[in-house]
Amino acid sequence: MVTTTVLARARAGDGDAFRELTGPYRGELQLHCYRILGSVQDAEDMVQETLLAAWRGLDRFEERASMRTWLYKIATNRCLNALRDTGRRPQRAGESWPGGAAPEPSRRAEPLWLEPYPDTLVDDLPDTAPGPEARYEAREALALAFMAGLQRLPPRQRAVLVLRDVLGYPAAQAAEMLEASEVSANSALQRARAGSWTRSRRPMSGSSWTCSPPMRG
Repeated sequence: MVTTTVLARARAGDGDAFRELTGPYRGELQLHCYRILGSVQDAEDMVQETLLAAWRGLDRFEERASMRTWLYKIATNRCLNALRDTGRRPQRAGESWPGGAAPEPSRRAEPLWLEPYPDTLVDDLPDTAPGPEARYEAREALALAFMAGLQRLPPRQRAVLVLRDVLGYPAAQAAEMLEASEVSANSALQRARAGSWTRSRRPMSGSSWTCSPPMRG
């Protein structure tokens, strides 16, 4: 819950207040970035970039969405930008960061293998239920078979599937987070569902999936 007092303190440059606002979401943001990028290290880097962007853009947080949703939007688009740009520049030394200099992100490259997400990091996450439209349970969406299918998708399809089917965001909200039209986001979701795996019923009912060739788009 964002309180007016804490938000005002953070906007005035109080690093402790900023960490109070964003700290509860750090772990789940790293997990979200991992699902899109397929690398624990890249996910850690992207969370740093997300929090720096949030710190620098806090005046643009309009409170129409929750702090959690706003951070997920930033993280999702940072991940998509990183996937488009394999030559991400390092963080410039001396940029403003609450509590000191931010760690420099590593140069991202496509992983040579799919890196499993550490169980200890999952165990430390708060018990946050996904939205009502989610099709996968949290741990099921970390299974290597799921992740392998996910990494075969084009980046935007990957992101919209995670937002809709893993996190359970409604169609309109997921589209807004992707800065796309609802029609475009729904089209990408349908291609993602068809191109990553086939199934006879919803995985949350206990079904399994099989990978199929990736689709363009």
